Amino acid sequence: MSDLMANGESIKAELPCALEEFLKQRAIPPRSVVVEHNGEAVAPSEFAHRVVQDGDRLEIVRIVAGG
Repeated sequence: MSDLMANGESIKAELPCALEEFLKQRAIPPRSVVVEHNGEAVAPSEFAHRVVQDGDRLEIVRIVAGG
């Protein structure tokens, strides 16, 4: 197990892995969030190819629809 920071909290995870896999491991539907990886916004089309590694920082924001 490795550590990374997600939304300011230390998280243990099986790393390295694709960002999409990381989200699925946490029951977060990949299409329901916006993600910043090490300070860079990641397009949802890149989730399957973006590799998350030990020591990385993520900001994960859920998309909420409403009016």
